Amino acid sequence: MPLDRLTLKRRFRRLLGSSVEFDLAPYMARLARIDRLATEVAATDDAGLTAWARRLKTRVGEGASLDLVLDELFALVREVSERVLGTRPFDEQIVGGLAMNQGKIAEMQTGEGKTLAAVAPVALNALAGRGTHVLTFNDYLARRDAAWMGPVYRMVGLTVGHVQEGMPPAERKAAYGCDVTYVTAREAGFDLLRDGLCLSPAGLVHRPFRFALVDEADSILIDEARIPLVIAGHVDESGIGLRQVAAVARQLTPETDFTSDEHRRNVFLTDRGVARVEHVLDRGGLYDPENLHLLIALQNALHAECLLDRDVDYIVRGGKVELVDDFTGRVADKRRWPDGLQAAIECKEGLEIQREGQILGSITVQHFLRNYPRLCGMTATAQPAAEEFKELYGLDVVVIPTHTPCLRRDDEDVIFATRAAKRRALVTEIAQVQRTGRPILVGTASVVESEQLAAALQEAGVACRILNAKHDEAEAEVVAEAGSLGAVTISTNMAGRGTDIKLGGRDGRGRGAVAERGGLYVIGTNRHQSLRVDQQLRGRSGRQGDPGSSRFFVSVEDPIIARYGIRRLLAVPGLSTSDEPTTNPVLRREIRRAQRIIEGENLDIRRRLRDYSQVVETQRQWTQAWRHEILRAEPPLALLAERSPARYAEAHAVAGDDILRRVEQRVTLLALDRQWSNHLAQMRWKRDRLPLIGLAGNDPLAEFFREAGDEFDRLPSRVEDQAVGTFEQIEVTADGVDWEQEGLLGPSSTWTYLVNDDQFLGNNVLRDLSHRPGAAAWAVIALGPLLFLWGLRERWIRHRKRAARDTP
Repeated sequence: MPLDRLTLKRRFRRLLGSSVEFDLAPYMARLARIDRLATEVAATDDAGLTAWARRLKTRVGEGASLDLVLDELFALVREVSERVLGTRPFDEQIVGGLAMNQGKIAEMQTGEGKTLAAVAPVALNALAGRGTHVLTFNDYLARRDAAWMGPVYRMVGLTVGHVQEGMPPAERKAAYGCDVTYVTAREAGFDLLRDGLCLSPAGLVHRPFRFALVDEADSILIDEARIPLVIAGHVDESGIGLRQVAAVARQLTPETDFTSDEHRRNVFLTDRGVARVEHVLDRGGLYDPENLHLLIALQNALHAECLLDRDVDYIVRGGKVELVDDFTGRVADKRRWPDGLQAAIECKEGLEIQREGQILGSITVQHFLRNYPRLCGMTATAQPAAEEFKELYGLDVVVIPTHTPCLRRDDEDVIFATRAAKRRALVTEIAQVQRTGRPILVGTASVVESEQLAAALQEAGVACRILNAKHDEAEAEVVAEAGSLGAVTISTNMAGRGTDIKLGGRDGRGRGAVAERGGLYVIGTNRHQSLRVDQQLRGRSGRQGDPGSSRFFVSVEDPIIARYGIRRLLAVPGLSTSDEPTTNPVLRREIRRAQRIIEGENLDIRRRLRDYSQVVETQRQWTQAWRHEILRAEPPLALLAERSPARYAEAHAVAGDDILRRVEQRVTLLALDRQWSNHLAQMRWKRDRLPLIGLAGNDPLAEFFREAGDEFDRLPSRVEDQAVGTFEQIEVTADGVDWEQEGLLGPSSTWTYLVNDDQFLGNNVLRDLSHRPGAAAWAVIALGPLLFLWGLRERWIRHRKRAARDTP
């Protein structure tokens, strides 16, 4: 029998040592052993199944390996799932679970039941009693899956909890104390950073990490890998007339007073703009060293006015700016932009300006995930990222076949010359299809686009429901009915991943009628930066053998297309400037090329981040280990007695051993936290000045490593000096120390940043100064503080959440 091209390709990849596995033969023997237990397990009553699972847990606790009890546990989970959920895992789901238990990424197509497939490997690893984490794509899925799969876990003798944004520390600790915890990777990472600020062991919420199963693995392990999780606290700062600066920025004229680069990532003042600002502010030269703070505030104001859009990058609700998470489409709790950008947005919207913060701790998602000794995952779009899974995490991909053939039809894009023409075509298409009764899910790029399209549909007489960050409280209800007869749902990324839309609606009664009409119709209104994201949106349709179809409506004016020069193809034959779409194959090819370019850029960014962040991560781990020793130290630390014997003896006579030990512990922890925060600031400054190092002909990476090591070598002595200095200044009584009076309570509140860390791509202040000889003379000497503050803002803007500009 001749080999087809797909078979030849797979064999060739195996010959070259591919990280993608198609051969499931190694799992079949194990599946057969699990199947042989089915009769015995089915004959056991509910109480007997629970008792059986508890015996397995006891065996593991007594030293039995998980592999020895795997067959029984998987068989139990399969039977329990059928009894309590009414769903028996297919063979493909069991094989996916076996692959994940081996520490691999299981590629299972959308609708193939990944949530259920994860239960068996998670339950198996939870038998050890040290906790397992299921890292979900968003809070909604963490809450839903914990409730949905909870009865299965409980029947096999395991506890289950979930963590949400905004959850109090006590509830978080209880959730992490369960055998199984559903939580987003970012929340778990932020909790690790918060644990790093605790002043007593009772405040810790995490247990030691052991095993994590990552849902939507390509998004969390790849797309979010370069993103630093940053936690900050309040510090007192003086204002610099931000509202006056914002008013000046609003008076400036685009292209005359300021310009932006071709990708609309940065704003540059022109000579005329500088002269106009200097005249209005009347504070001397804008580029004089004493006016750097004004320059920073002005650039932030310009970015806020020109490059950050309300209802795209953020929403205003309850008198506050709330950031919209690019990956989930949801509002991010207690999250702010750093380095004055948040204040600039608040000025822009006429809101009360919140105080700035000092960065207290940081870790990338990639480095956070490496805290787990055992890691695995699942997603529908693993193969395109297989090499990166292997490179970054040492994880192979196992391709699991679908239980039933996928019937979804993926149509070619409909391409228009303008966004206005695309909008009109969308309204026409949706109205025509909706009249047939077929349900439609429309995926949009932002809140504002979803609302503009919904308004246009309402004018055309098409009833629809909106799912975006402004309507997040109705998410469960909207999703449940999105597959109903005649339903039209306009959604942001909130429905792009992990959303199970059932044909016929919540109860499925109209499934037959919907299937007769072709199933769910998914429409994408923009191509995304990654083809994998597009595939995930398509995957909302055609699940588990259901009929369905998908299609993208795009225009040459869409940001992702215009960014890479495809507008030049407007001159090619066949691209009409009217409302008619084009079928020009060159345009289709160029759109695919743009996505490949972006994916390649992002891969390079992640590699650079890994190189430059590794040294800081190693230092963070060492610092946290030291902090843990201090936090849990029972005997006195002896630092104060050695460095300040007279003051120590005086305090000891008043307070005694126990109180003095706690005082020493606290002042040392606070000193360590402050010095680590200062060290992070130094590292960010040093990293932001790397363009200067490169211009000087030196190796930026080697120089950064050298300077980072030198700075870190001085950290212990700085901590000790500050701890001793604090101890010598505070008043110690028989009752201890009044920490509030002494101003040593730690941060009064904390919040989080989630910032795209696209560093080393240049700095517009450097480029701007390079054209100003008078400023360039002092730039190398005086630019450090500016680069530190400015570089952070630049990294956010350059790869900020969306380049989408949705106003037609």
